[in-house]
Amino acid sequence: MLRYFLLRLGSLIATLVVASLVIFFVLEVVPGDPASYMLGINASEETLQALRQELGLNLSPPLRYLSWISGLVTGDFGTSYTYRTPVAGMISDRLWISLPLAIYALLISIVIAFPAGVFSAARRGSGFDTGIMGATQLGIAIPNFWFAMMLVFFFAIKLHWFSAGGFPGWDQGVLNGLKSLTLPAIALALPQASILARVLRSSLLDVLNEDYLRTARAKGLTRKQAIIRHALRNAMIPVLTIIGLQFSFLLAGAIIIENVFFLPGLGRLVFQSIAQRDLIVVESVLMLLVFAVVMVTFAVDVMYAWVDPRMRGRRK
Repeated sequence: MLRYFLLRLGSLIATLVVASLVIFFVLEVVPGDPASYMLGINASEETLQALRQELGLNLSPPLRYLSWISGLVTGDFGTSYTYRTPVAGMISDRLWISLPLAIYALLISIVIAFPAGVFSAARRGSGFDTGIMGATQLGIAIPNFWFAMMLVFFFAIKLHWFSAGGFPGWDQGVLNGLKSLTLPAIALALPQASILARVLRSSLLDVLNEDYLRTARAKGLTRKQAIIRHALRNAMIPVLTIIGLQFSFLLAGAIIIENVFFLPGLGRLVFQSIAQRDLIVVESVLMLLVFAVVMVTFAVDVMYAWVDPRMRGRRK
């Protein structure tokens, strides 16, 4: 298990190095000069050069990359070109919205998907199964931004149960903060719950006809008991993969939902920074999101080995 852990850790570090190179040099070739954007088209060349020197933009790309990556390692994300404030502080403020939103949406997705997937697999071919699969197909097909607007229309404008957007801040109380994140979390969770339910159902159906399930039934377990005690754990490998990918998507891909609900999260920060050519913010946020995705993938791989010890031998 230790060797397996170290191998996955080495792969994680290599992935982060490659990702940092790709993020930095891809953004380097994007047209536009941050100094020209900040000072306007009428700025003199001397003023532009002075600002580029102040921001470190006059250095060669390899030197800027080394300066940026060494800062990331020590926790210094640099200073925003536009706002002239530490990028780490900006990310921290936004992360306290995006991270709870992603976790909240993932929990909603799991709470919906697991019962739906298990009962659908247990009653394969029934009207219940057909209805659940139809509902999941609809959940995948509906764009989440349209669903978000419908939630705002019904629950905020018509019923006045929730606010239409914005975030009051955690200092106003945890319940108020969670209430403002509920509609965005539901909008994000709908397609993820639909995908997860279908994957869980399919994975369960693959193991329901195995010999050990028939043996468990022969020993007196009901179909439900056999599924919960034996089949579910063996069906969890693809489900864990989907959960890990979904959390990464929810954390990194909520830009549209954050804009629909006017949430000041990481998605809106990246969107605004791209528009303002604030490259240091874009690079740092993207690197943080890559780190989160890689860490989630690493955690899922470790959970693979815990759920199914055979996975350790396959990857040595």
